[in-house]
Amino acid sequence: MRRLNSRFRGKSRRTDVLSFPVASAKGLAGDIAISLDIAERNARLLGHPVADEIRILILHGILHLAGYDHETDKGEMAKKEIVLRRRLGLPTSLIERTREATRKTSARSGRTMARSSI
Repeated sequence: MRRLNSRFRGKSRRTDVLSFPVASAKGLAGDIAISLDIAERNARLLGHPVADEIRILILHGILHLAGYDHETDKGEMAKKEIVLRRRLGLPTSLIERTREATRKTSARSGRTMARSSI
């Protein structure tokens, strides 16, 4: 995952999920790569089954394949992910987790942030 993230996103660090849209193939959305190591660790830390964590990562990846981008869409992907997560009965989504972690970190440092970047 580190190599894929570096090659395709220019970020030399591991990541939990990557999406690779297919622009020209009819009926195909693209591919999703998931780090099982990170999924297992997150599931353990968050107290839910690994299968649920993988479903959360798949949902996140599918939203990217559908054209959503939480880094630039002013919360549109986050809203969609929350609605779908709840409908599917899944635990907290990636975007929700990251925002909560950012809030906790900001509170400890005495800073207030309106939005987190994921």
